[in-house]
Amino acid sequence: MVGLVGRLWNLQYKSIVKEASGKALAVAKFFCVLHVTNTYLCTFALACGPNMVLTFNLTGDMFLAERLSIKFGKVGPGDIVLLRYPESPRKVMVKRLLGLESHSVTYVVDPMKSDRRDTVVVPKGHVWVEGDNIYNSRDSRQFGPVPYGPLEGKVFCKVTTFLSLAHLMLNFDAVNCT
Repeated sequence: MVGLVGRLWNLQYKSIVKEASGKALAVAKFFCVLHVTNTYLCTFALACGPNMVLTFNLTGDMFLAERLSIKFGKVGPGDIVLLRYPESPRKVMVKRLLGLESHSVTYVVDPMKSDRRDTVVVPKGHVWVEGDNIYNSRDSRQFGPVPYGPLEGKVFCKVTTFLSLAHLMLNFDAVNCT
């Protein structure tokens, strides 16, 4: 009798262990897929602060940024990009790309003090980025052209609520790029 109970207990224990290990493996696979997706394909991010206030809310909007366009060089003037902050690489910022290498970009030097404009030719391997709110943005006007390397993604979708997605208006006509 003890042998029968022992065998039944053993079978029940084995099925519980088998089921638990199967679920643990499924969770591990899910996190692996999530990591690969977030690192190489697409990521969620939060834009907060005043630098992109004309496109994103001051309190912060969530958005989706895909990473393949950056890898294949498929970004251009007017695109909103996700990039590492040149002065502090641990921080990520969201800016509008205004010029690629060899483009001539005209910008307002210090919009708080004057309307003086300057023109710069973006050097090879660099891009020119600015925030939409030029009165309160730290961008290429302060730290110059940014190397292409720190670019991490191209924003393609703004999450307005958890239930609805709205495509961003990526048209930007107020730029003089050639």
